Amino acid sequence: MISENKRLKAILAIGTLLLLIPFIGMQFSNEIDWKLNDFIIAGVLLYGTGLIIELILRKVNKQKDRMLLTIAALVLLLLIWLELAVGIFGTPIAGS
Repeated sequence: MISENKRLKAILAIGTLLLLIPFIGMQFSNEIDWKLNDFIIAGVLLYGTGLIIELILRKVNKQKDRMLLTIAALVLLLLIWLELAVGIFGTPIAGS
């Protein structure tokens, strides 16, 4: 089993790598146009979700509950990301 510190470092590294994708893409294409706010919001979402999952893994003992809560956190991340990206629900946070 992975130690808690290694898992936390992995979560933070994955978040950083995911944020590097649009940053590097911006260097090669004008089609990717992220502003500082976009990186801040994406960072809060990615790192926040990662830390919530880490908290779930540390505090929840039952494997089934861990899975359900982790999936719920990931689904929530996906829904918020989709709303911010394309306004799938048409809420004010998407600028609709």
